[in-house]
Amino acid sequence: MDRPDVPDHVIIRLRAICLALPEAHEEQAWVGTRWRIRTRTFAHVLGISDQYPPAYAREAPLVGDATVLTFRAAGQELHALANGGLPFYKPRWHPQVVGMIVEPDADWDEIAELLTESYCLLAPKKLAALVPRPGPSADEPG
Repeated sequence: MDRPDVPDHVIIRLRAICLALPEAHEEQAWVGTRWRIRTRTFAHVLGISDQYPPAYAREAPLVGDATVLTFRAAGQELHALANGGLPFYKPRWHPQVVGMIVEPDADWDEIAELLTESYCLLAPKKLAALVPRPGPSADEPG
């Protein structure tokens, strides 16, 4: 079975985002690479093809090879991502997991925000409180 690799530049960018979060660590998953806070996975990246790995290939709205990132979301953000269309999609196997096809023109600022939110959903409150959160700028009403 052909197993597409995740491009090195994608791993490097994800690593920089994820390992900047308190106590986050990286490990090889059963397929691909995942980032965890303690024992909870807040980001997982892998290459998929038309048929491999089956659980991911069935859920992703594509034909062919792709790089897929999964992460957690909740509330209005989950609803917006799950219903907004590509590059996002909603796998059926977990109520809070969102999938994203990582395209060459991916918005890495958005990915950083999404992964930070995913981390904060799963991290202990004391660790999540250490993460800088974007607030309204001086030009925006607060």
